[in-house]
Order: sequence, then structure tokens, then C-alpha cells
Amino acid sequence: MEALLVIAFLAFSGWVVYRIVRYIRKERYFASDEFSTHRSRIAAFVSEHNELAHYISEIRMGETFGLGVSYTGAQAHLASFENTSNWNYRRDRNVATYYAPNVHNCSLQVVRNASGDPLKYVMKYFGIKADEVSLGNVESLGNSITRLEEAVANLHQREASITQSINPPAFILKHYMDEFMKHVGVELSPITVPYPVYVFEYVSAGGNSSQRTTVTLDTPTIDALVETLSQKIRWRKSAAGQRALMTSRLRNSIKTRDNHTCRYCSVSLAAEPHLLLEVDHIVPVSRGGMSTPENLQTLCWKCNRSKSNKIAMQ
Repeated sequence: MEALLVIAFLAFSGWVVYRIVRYIRKERYFASDEFSTHRSRIAAFVSEHNELAHYISEIRMGETFGLGVSYTGAQAHLASFENTSNWNYRRDRNVATYYAPNVHNCSLQVVRNASGDPLKYVMKYFGIKADEVSLGNVESLGNSITRLEEAVANLHQREASITQSINPPAFILKHYMDEFMKHVGVELSPITVPYPVYVFEYVSAGGNSSQRTTVTLDTPTIDALVETLSQKIRWRKSAAGQRALMTSRLRNSIKTRDNHTCRYCSVSLAAEPHLLLEVDHIVPVSRGGMSTPENLQTLCWKCNRSKSNKIAMQ
């Protein structure tokens, strides 16, 4: 028994010594001239990274990431529910989700049908009508999702480049990554892409069984929804005129057409590998601009941000 206690004490002491030594090495590294030199060398790049992080916050705060809602259970808060059956007959292991506008409480058949034809059922039960207004809203959502996706991905690429450029010791990367970024001056953004998620949920009366179908409106799903709405309302033949569907395919084609170069400042992806490019409406949609190739242009995020601010001030 005493031998086990001695072994445990030695193991604990070794662990404590290891942590102390690691801490001392970490403090020495961050105080070293080598680290200071690296930090000064990439200061401008870090500053641009932080400016981009603020831009991402503006996108997240300024856009709406949602479409239709379900009204099942909308008045459930007006009543209270209690299972008063005897304990040995209680089987309410599954409880229906009420109050949530993105959850449609339905039959088992609807849940299963939704898994086979998700867009049809999302449109039907969450109030997304096959009209030009809904199509515009879906396209706007797709644009917001894509902008945020690309901006967040770009930010992560920049952080990886910063880490690779300085190349800190392995133990720093493993145990002190957040502290490393803080010392470098990088502002880590907690923002993720808030994909709208729609749920079809079935819960049996006794709560003994439950099934659900989940539809996440990511970029491929939104593009498919845009195409579906367009086919239903025959947009290309409408009085609104000929126009392209605002999908990821169109955005990529505009960037390719413009040689991945900002139409304002002429900075290109070839010159700056970490450049974030966006597709912009020359005449904003809010002012009657259409999603036609001639009304779309490639801008770097800084120029697009500047243009948006000027329009908002007018």
C-alpha cells in the first residue's frame, strides 16, 4: 500500500514539475526577441485580419438568416401539460418541441415524406410560397450565407497562415494556441454560419417513440430551393424581365468573368492569395437592381464595405 502511495506521489510530482517547466518555457518564448521579431514582421497582416473579423460581425448583425416559420404549437404556452398516469405506465421518454418556429409537429407519415422530398415539405409547412417575393428572399438568404461562409473560411486561412509564418514550438501549438494568438495580436472571431434549420418532428401520444427529419439550408440546399421556386413560378417569363438566378454558380461565374479582380481597386487574387472577393449588385436590389450579369461585379471586401457604407449614408 505504501509503495502505491509513493508511486502515486512521484507521478503527481512529475506532472507538477512538467507543468511548471512547460509554463516557464512558454513565458520565455513569448518574451523572446525571436517572437517579437516575428510579431513585428506580420503586424500589418494581423491588423487586416482583425479588420476582417469586424467586417464579419457586421455581416452577421446586418443580415437576416431565416425564412418561413411553422405555427404548430404557437399557442402551446397558453396551457400547461402534466402526465398524471401511474408511474409504471409513464412512457413519456420523448417530449414534443413546442414554441419553436423552426419545428413542425406532425404525423409520422409527414416526417417520412419530408425526408424523401425535403424542399417540397419545407415550402409547404413553413410558408415559403412559390412567388417572386419568396424567390427574392431565398436568394438574399443565399447571398448572406455565402458571404459569411467565405468570410469565415478566409479568416481561418489567415490564422493558419499567421501560425505557419511564425512557426512556434510544437508545445505552444498544442497547449497555448489561444494565448499564442493573443500575443500575436489576433482577434479570434466566435462567429459561425447560422444556417437555418427546419425540423419535422413526430412524437407518439404516449411519448414512447419519436422520429424527425432535419433540413439544413446550407448553400447547396438554398441553390436547389432557388431553382425549385424558379421552375414553379416561371420567373424567366415573368413581367420582371429576364434575369439570372442568384446562386453560387452565378457568383462564381462573375468572379471568373472579372478574373478574380476587384473592379474598384484592381487588387487580384493572384497578387494577394488571401484576398476575400465578393459579388456586388452595381444598382442595389433595394433600388430596383436586377441579378443580371451586367448588374453584378466583383469587389474586394474592403471596397464592398466602403460602397455599402456610402449607400447607407445617402
